[in-house]
Amino acid sequence: MNLHSLNSHLLPPKPTSMAFSAAGFRLFRYSNHHLLRSSSFSKLRPFSELLFFSTSNPRRPVIQAKRRDDSEMGVVNGDEGNGSVSLKDRDTSNERIVPTELHKEATEAYMAYAMSVLLGRALPDVRDGLKPVHRRILFAMHELGLSSKKPFKKCARVVGEVLGKFHPHGDVAVYESLVRMAQDFSLRSPLIQGHGNFGSIDADPPAAMRYTECRLEPLTEAMLLADLELDTVDFAPNFDNSQKEPSLLPARIPNLLLNGSSGIAVGMATNIPPHNLGELVDALSALIHNPEATLQELLEFMPAPDFPTGGLIMGNLGILEAYRTGRGRIVIRGKTEIELLDSRTKRTAIIIKEIPYQTNKATLVEKIAEHVENKNLEGISDIRDESDRSGMRIVIELKRGAEPLIVLNNLYRLTALQSSFNCNMVGILDGQPKQMGLNELLQAFLDFRCSVIERRARFKLSQAQGRCHIVEGIIVGLDNLDEIIQVIRKASSNAMASTDLMKKYSLSQKQAEAILDINLRKLTILERNKFVDEGKSLMEQICKLEELLSSKKQILQLIEQEAIEVKNKFATPRRSMLEDGEGGQVEDIDVIPNEEMILAISGKGYVKRMKPNTFVAQNRGTIGKSVGKMRVNDMMSDFLVCRAHDHILYFSDKGIVYSARAYKIPECTRTAAGTPLIQILSLSDGERITSIIPVSEFVEDQYLVMLTANGYIKKVSLNYFSSIRSTGIIAIQLVPEDELKWVRCCTNDDLVAMASQNGMVILSTCETIRSLGRNTRGTIAMRLRNGDKMASMDVISAALWKDLDQDVDEHGIWKKGTRGPWLLFVSESGHGKRVSLSNFRLSSLNRVGLIGYKFASEDRLAAVFVVGFSLSEDGESDEHIILVSQSGTINRIKVRDISIQSRFARGVILMRLDHLGKIQSASLISSAEAETDEDEAGQHEVAV
Repeated sequence: MNLHSLNSHLLPPKPTSMAFSAAGFRLFRYSNHHLLRSSSFSKLRPFSELLFFSTSNPRRPVIQAKRRDDSEMGVVNGDEGNGSVSLKDRDTSNERIVPTELHKEATEAYMAYAMSVLLGRALPDVRDGLKPVHRRILFAMHELGLSSKKPFKKCARVVGEVLGKFHPHGDVAVYESLVRMAQDFSLRSPLIQGHGNFGSIDADPPAAMRYTECRLEPLTEAMLLADLELDTVDFAPNFDNSQKEPSLLPARIPNLLLNGSSGIAVGMATNIPPHNLGELVDALSALIHNPEATLQELLEFMPAPDFPTGGLIMGNLGILEAYRTGRGRIVIRGKTEIELLDSRTKRTAIIIKEIPYQTNKATLVEKIAEHVENKNLEGISDIRDESDRSGMRIVIELKRGAEPLIVLNNLYRLTALQSSFNCNMVGILDGQPKQMGLNELLQAFLDFRCSVIERRARFKLSQAQGRCHIVEGIIVGLDNLDEIIQVIRKASSNAMASTDLMKKYSLSQKQAEAILDINLRKLTILERNKFVDEGKSLMEQICKLEELLSSKKQILQLIEQEAIEVKNKFATPRRSMLEDGEGGQVEDIDVIPNEEMILAISGKGYVKRMKPNTFVAQNRGTIGKSVGKMRVNDMMSDFLVCRAHDHILYFSDKGIVYSARAYKIPECTRTAAGTPLIQILSLSDGERITSIIPVSEFVEDQYLVMLTANGYIKKVSLNYFSSIRSTGIIAIQLVPEDELKWVRCCTNDDLVAMASQNGMVILSTCETIRSLGRNTRGTIAMRLRNGDKMASMDVISAALWKDLDQDVDEHGIWKKGTRGPWLLFVSESGHGKRVSLSNFRLSSLNRVGLIGYKFASEDRLAAVFVVGFSLSEDGESDEHIILVSQSGTINRIKVRDISIQSRFARGVILMRLDHLGKIQSASLISSAEAETDEDEAGQHEVAV
């Protein structure tokens, strides 16, 4: 669409026009609310404002709108007769219409503006790492003579110099740029020395420019401004063409990587992290010695960015991606310590020593306090900022009993104590913005530095050759001093003397002028020798410079040498430490305390997680209280104690194993019904969980012993279950009509005790059980009589069974208080007893076994445990046993209250069942947990 064609499609009433000229373009606005009626515009939506762009003309054009008669247009009832907008020159006698497409003109104008912002304001140059405003500030200070050895001068003086000569923009923008170059928390290596208030890490503003003072840092003079007068870079006219300014500074170090940069342009942005000076020079040297060096080889010298505020860099995956492609995400954490405030009350505090780069310390403290007030952060009693001139110190006092690591992980997750630095390494290269990786950035700097060295060498060579030429002429004059004096005395003027010398001694005009300008004191023999020595020195210098210019290798060696000189003088130790990890991601497990918990599973697959103090110990023979509301025809299946971070292995009756963290199970009260396991695990129809094993760590020398209802047993390495997919994996192959019932952890030195429902017991070492793979059936554990099935299995640790001794009284009755361990039998009728392990001999598998329990009619064994793992001072067991009936009633009993009897005894009543059915399951609980429960018994209504 052009302006000429648009002229015949718009119908304007009472037009309004506005003209605006900027940057070589004129903008005309025509406001109207009419539909385009032409068929060619029928699909366009109505618009209220049209923006027309055209190239600037010598005279200002105007917009005229008029209604033309049909007769003028030659159309009676056509769409073209509804009026027009025409662009005409003010001189109607010399009409000038410029046809141009609207979208093309807008695109070209916007692209010109975008490139102006990109190249002249927002993006740094790859070669010296500076944006134009920073380059102009440093050059203006250099011109003012504000070297590191000179006194400070007011920043207002520098800002005025920059504005008046080089940077025609606002003074606030220039001063903010100057201030940032002086802040040690913004730049890894500040370029300006500040004197006065230059802001703080709390985002406090700097003092006004009339109060603060500045001068150049020694590093800036050595790294950026050295050799500036030696024709090393191009100079361009300033904005008013009154003087020249450098288009680049002759940097000796890749300043873009040293101090980084950030900026937002039009359509793109840049965000480059800072690095350590010493490591950067080492990486540059490595690339000089090996131009084909890979990223991994460079990372050996410069492993990660080095932020001015320190902190911990979590993982290297984001760093590798940023260095490889130019874009990546680096996770930074603040550096913290845990201090013990009171040894008596065990109260601790988290001390924040360093915070992530570009994090506002004051805002961080406010955010932490806000989260504490909103109950998002628990365990914090007080927070205060004790930072001073000696360093940063934020004290976060914790409540008594709070876990410091859990609070710290919550701080990482909820506050800016952990933040991300999104690398977007974009810079100006060859006049175009480009995203580059580490190798490309270093190579681009090396190419630039080579050109600087070549230009400097050519400049010095030209100077040396010119001086050598003069010295040669002076030596000729001194060798013919008397004749030259005669020639000069005979000459009528200086010009004639110069011409005569040039003719007689074949001198150039410069040599002749130098002879004429020589002082009488230079005519001595000593002065002649000085000129001769100078000539020799100049010849040597010329030879070296010519050799340098002819050898790329020497140029690279000189680049490395000068970079190492800067490193040796200004390098500082690394501040940001690199931590191994998975990108610093704070998972749920990092903020959940690893506390003990109780897991209860029902026969119909409902599971719930409860706190250990939910149940309190009672005497044996009591009824107990319900574990909670049960579904119809449901009963308790398993009951165990674990920790929140444990991997829970769920073994089903079909021989499949599933895995999930313990904290994934929702915590609930005793009376709650629980969560269906099918919501946590991918169970198939009719599949039941028969055994659950908590695993805190997958160790190589540990195994899982599996026993089926029909008496098949096998041992599998625990490592085989360290990685379980969500749909589960096969744990054991089952014969028809068999099911997996019991799974226990063991080592080769442990014993395994197995009992059948009829009370037969086999004691065998785990070493005799052959280690097999997952997809196997196993061997026969016990010869079962008709109608008999396996009832239970437990593992006896090697430390308990190796030092067994018999301790009986004169009547052959086992004494109460005899050292354990014992086998604890529990029958379905609620009876139980303890039998010493010394009453059972070790035997191999596939045997009938020994009688362990003498049952009454219609009673069977429900469970057998090895007790005596935890003993009190009197040698008795400190453990508790939890019994669960089919109706869901739970009773918790001290093991020490259960009498020690012989293998043939029928035991004592542990739980009166009456109308509660039979014992469905039983489990042991630790003594330490029992003590906690008793201490808090008065605070809980639930008691078993």
